[in-house]
Amino acid sequence: MMAYTQQEQRNLDLVEAMFDHVLIPMDGDAADRFIAPDYIQHNQWVDTGLEPLKAFLRKVRGENPDAVHDIKRRFADGDHVIVHYHVRRFDGDPGFAVMDIFRIEGDLIVEHWDVVQDVPTESPNPYSPF
Repeated sequence: MMAYTQQEQRNLDLVEAMFDHVLIPMDGDAADRFIAPDYIQHNQWVDTGLEPLKAFLRKVRGENPDAVHDIKRRFADGDHVIVHYHVRRFDGDPGFAVMDIFRIEGDLIVEHWDVVQDVPTESPNPYSPF
């Protein structure tokens, strides 16, 4: 187990709470408690800033109300938190392997990057992406 500084542990706790209250339930209205209004978004599907993220979450929740975000691992390094998880939009969906990187400043998420890949139904590799 990694030993974290107090600030790194607070950052991990912040991101975990954000997943619990925002991403897992896809509740854009809860995002204000965790994400800075002018946060920088690097995801190419969403415009930068908090309001576009909230609109995106509402859209996704409407399209996939039963989506699952299954966190596999998370790490902190200074002011960054990395989360690796499996998104499934509906029952039976192979889903996506997702790696998020969040930068935290002043107890709010101020920047976000992600990498998303489809989970194949067939692969020559015997190991899953998780």
